[in-house]
Amino acid sequence: MKTVLITGCSSGVGRLAAQRFAASRWNVVATARKPESLADLAGPTVAALRLDVTDEASIAAAVDAAVARFGTIDVLVNNAGYGLFGPLEGMSTADLQRQFDVNVLGLAAVTRAVLPVMRQQRGGAIVNMSSLGGRFTSPFLCAYYSSKFAGEGLSEALAFELKAYGIRVKLIEPAHFKTEFIARSLQSVGHEAYDRQAGNMRLWMTDMDRKAPDPAPIIDAIYRAATDGSSRLRYPVRGRIALALHAVMPRSWWNAMMAGGLNRRPKAA
Repeated sequence: MKTVLITGCSSGVGRLAAQRFAASRWNVVATARKPESLADLAGPTVAALRLDVTDEASIAAAVDAAVARFGTIDVLVNNAGYGLFGPLEGMSTADLQRQFDVNVLGLAAVTRAVLPVMRQQRGGAIVNMSSLGGRFTSPFLCAYYSSKFAGEGLSEALAFELKAYGIRVKLIEPAHFKTEFIARSLQSVGHEAYDRQAGNMRLWMTDMDRKAPDPAPIIDAIYRAATDGSSRLRYPVRGRIALALHAVMPRSWWNAMMAGGLNRRPKAA
């Protein structure tokens, strides 16, 4: 049985991915900042461990415990993360630092801790959760999407570094799915100068979330990236049309589309 370590398993994509790998007869190391939230996942082939991506001691302890129990780590899924919504002018340096500490530096720290295990076994896969927002942006998500841009650059460079050791790097780039992200993992800051436009954009996001599909395709993409044995880097999930439009649409048209969201509310609102 192969072993996967997944961060951010308390809810959403991380929890669903842990369940998918366990159902597919993998050893699963399901981790979260609050391991008590994982009690229902624990079992003979599922270890529920504390791991805070901003705490390198907890990362090292989780990796050591995973290897002690299952002997190896074949796949790492870097799923833990959150989003910060709001205008840059309303953000403090601490707000931005926290966003990058979790989404970029945390991803890097967990990856560094797992790499010696994978190098020794001359193989493995690192699956990093990104977003279509790692390829193009939308208003009032500058902190979150810039962290995803950074994760994309880190992953692309890392793929070159690790190829000689048989370690593959993957990026999962979902469109909007119903994953509890807005309800549980999206924090907000404000500034009165931007209240109207930011409020409109938040309503559009809520409207999209209400209509969003089930996240099963994201879980399928994670499992495929972990197991397909290919050197493919990016796995867009229902985002190919948006990526194609962004690539070919004149910039003025794209800007007008974004402006529409800033200056009017969805009909449902």
